Amino acid sequence: MKIAIFGQYYQNDTRPIIKDIFVFFNRNNVELVIEEKFLEILYEEKIIEKKYNTFASYADLNNSFDLLISIGGDGTILRATTFVRDSGIPILGVNAGRLGFLAKVQKENIESFLQLVLEKKYTISERTLLTMDCSPAESKIEINFAMNEISINRKDTTSMITIETYLNDEYLNSYWADGLIISTPTGSTGYSMSCGGPILTPDVKALIVTPIAPHNLTARPLVIPDNTEIRLKVSGREEQYLVSLDSRITYISNHSELKIKKTPFNINMVEIPEETFLKTLRNKLLWGEDKRN
Repeated sequence: MKIAIFGQYYQNDTRPIIKDIFVFFNRNNVELVIEEKFLEILYEEKIIEKKYNTFASYADLNNSFDLLISIGGDGTILRATTFVRDSGIPILGVNAGRLGFLAKVQKENIESFLQLVLEKKYTISERTLLTMDCSPAESKIEINFAMNEISINRKDTTSMITIETYLNDEYLNSYWADGLIISTPTGSTGYSMSCGGPILTPDVKALIVTPIAPHNLTARPLVIPDNTEIRLKVSGREEQYLVSLDSRITYISNHSELKIKKTPFNINMVEIPEETFLKTLRNKLLWGEDKRN
């Protein structure tokens, strides 16, 4: 088995998790290839000493890899997708962060879960991605996809922006708001949820259009089929506004037109049988804490 490892280092909290992962895979003779910047940190912190092969970009990963392990939180997994892209390499998240909807493996169960991975006793959850085109074309977006959401936000102003919205070229609404979120099912437990959007299970073939602090209180989140092309025209008092693809931010000129749609490829997430999406909802959102249950 050949595994790529990418991660974030959070000082003492992460050290025992990283050590456990490396000890387990070395004991089981698994070939490990480490993202080069992460490996530099591990050497500097003297967490590991053994020499490993490295990867630095998407071009260094191919179909010889069985999977990529992301060590950190959900944000680390979103960064890991920029290495995997359309290669089809599955991603397994080990949670060294806080909430961890995507990073399913908890530090208390690392060895038992990694044993399931070694025995390939897992399933694959295909996650929808979004891509964006801008007209007229502005600065090229190098990594033009998002697994959680594409969001449009005001910039350098406290004034609201107007977002004229079309679905498959049919006019929907002009949102007068702080911004607009186009979310995938994966992102439905993130920014969209915090703005009042619904939660979707990962296998739902849908997208969510969620306004951010709309002035019209009847403008509610809308669930649409994931094959819908969304066209947006943004206007406001400033010359530019912000567009975020997950955590990657770019600036778009006022009155530009955006087209958002589903990408032709998915990201494959490793699902451990003991850590289902519904169990994650109960544990992370404390749905089971109601004493009536």
